Amino acid sequence: MSRDMSAPRIAVLLPCYNEAAAIAQTVAGFRAALPEAAIYVYDNNSHDDTVAVARAAGAIVRHERIQGKGAVVRRMFADVDTDIYVMADGDATYDAPSARALIDRLLDEQLDMVVGARVSQIELAYRRGHRFGNALLTGMLARLFGRSFTDILSGYRIFSRRFVKSFPSLSAGFEIETEISVHALELKMPCAEMSTPYYARPEGSISKLSTYSDGWRILSTILSLYRIERPVLYFGVVAGLLGLLAVILAVPLAITYAGTGLVPRMPTAVLVTGLVILAALNLFAGLILDTVVRGRRELRRLAYLSLPAPNR
Repeated sequence: MSRDMSAPRIAVLLPCYNEAAAIAQTVAGFRAALPEAAIYVYDNNSHDDTVAVARAAGAIVRHERIQGKGAVVRRMFADVDTDIYVMADGDATYDAPSARALIDRLLDEQLDMVVGARVSQIELAYRRGHRFGNALLTGMLARLFGRSFTDILSGYRIFSRRFVKSFPSLSAGFEIETEISVHALELKMPCAEMSTPYYARPEGSISKLSTYSDGWRILSTILSLYRIERPVLYFGVVAGLLGLLAVILAVPLAITYAGTGLVPRMPTAVLVTGLVILAALNLFAGLILDTVVRGRRELRRLAYLSLPAPNR
């Protein structure tokens, strides 16, 4: 049957690393849910039969040699040109039948991203440490950027073309979901969340996510993005702390000088002077960088607006 040329094109993007045990089930699930979609499996240097199994399942297989999920997402977004992007993992944990409802929400409301917020079907599907870390990082993101998503680490997302083609992906690993969320929040894109079932991995499939090392990288990414996107507040806090320390050290010197006319602790006086200079430098650095960031944000917004909104 010929495709309806008025219907939006859909691509399913599945980054994979050693997912031979689950990729066939994942591809079959999305093929049944979205028969009109092109399904891409991007292999990231797998040592098992992921590539052969994905091809046998009918997926379009491509490769990314730079290791890390962030590198794979960057390659997928650059290479694939379509109207609607469905991104999930190749481990059969995300609910493929939910994809249609997520896409309908994006098209009906002309959104740029719909996040599939995970609802675990069994306790083992979503480890307790990951729940706590996700909640902690989600709360931090809300405090730093004013609003957030309830599941910022979900890998199940539907994107518009204008989101994908305006997203300057820089992350290397699992912190890519955080960067995607911050990009949407910074440009104030219309986004939504929908609850979707989340399942345990099939037998033989092993998670590549490290609770502590990847959690630390995600936390570092949030702080780094905050420094880049909110320089006045970031450097203002540093300037305030340095200024406060300078005041604490200067008070005894001022009291002694008022009573005796002498400054007996010259090294402390020099330290106070240095702290005040550093505080001033941080404050002005924040003000200057804020001007730069505003210019960059305007350029990103213009790139985003140069593409049409999603529609049926």
